[in-house]
Amino acid sequence: MTLFQIEVLVAVASIGNFTRAGEEIGLSQSGVSHTIGTLEKELGVSLFVRNRTGVQLTAAGEEIVASARLILQHSSRIKEIAAKSSGLLHTTIRIGSFHSATEHFAHPLIRELGSLYPHLETRLFEGTYPEIKEWIHSGVIDVGFHILPEEGLEGILLRKDPLKAVLSPEHTLANERALTFEQLASEPFIMPMAGCEVLLHQEFAKRSLTPQIKYEVVDNTTILAMAEAGIGVTVVPELTLPSSLPNVKVIELSPPVYRQIGLVVRSLAACSPSTLAFMREAERLLTTPTSK
Repeated sequence: MTLFQIEVLVAVASIGNFTRAGEEIGLSQSGVSHTIGTLEKELGVSLFVRNRTGVQLTAAGEEIVASARLILQHSSRIKEIAAKSSGLLHTTIRIGSFHSATEHFAHPLIRELGSLYPHLETRLFEGTYPEIKEWIHSGVIDVGFHILPEEGLEGILLRKDPLKAVLSPEHTLANERALTFEQLASEPFIMPMAGCEVLLHQEFAKRSLTPQIKYEVVDNTTILAMAEAGIGVTVVPELTLPSSLPNVKVIELSPPVYRQIGLVVRSLAACSPSTLAFMREAERLLTTPTSK
């Protein structure tokens, strides 16, 4: 039994629905189901029964969840003691972030830390990858979300964000299960210019390919609209895709390519105890089993 399993158990018990519990803790419905199933197998009892609206605790589940809540309370107290010794409880952490990291990581992290450590103050600065790097080196921010690896910065990995090909449903490649960079290189290409272009150029160069770059666009909405119109094909990180997509096909890459998102500082050895404590808490709260 792990603390992660206990956290998932309590979340499902509180919300009564696997899908909504997963959204609350940043885990897919299948991830929640697998975690609960593994826990039930380890304990040898059923914890939930399904009903029309979601799930309900069994009698054994009720007793186990009561103890699980106590475990989380004690765990929170242990973290509070550790944070207090490191200075995390009474400090200000200045965080740099890029747009998709702000939406998926920074906002949930700040909200969760605010509930755990009411006296912790956070300030958020949103910018591009180069701006975040410059802010770290100039001391404007203490820590930043960034793509790893990055020369001159050290950090911890939080999530591997897969890149996806995006194209019009009418495109001749739209029915492919996966697309290679060789296939994409022969098509009019829309190059996203919010930082991902560095990784894409590297991937094309690895294969001695020269993409037919027809457009270089920063705004993600514009990129997707151009792909929908059949103006060209593109490749973007999965986390940049909106929940409500325009009329486009999103296709896996073969082999898969990932944007590695982490928290970075100028030097892990030289950063303050409170910044290190913040990074440890961020890793605990944001890193899922599938991203390690």
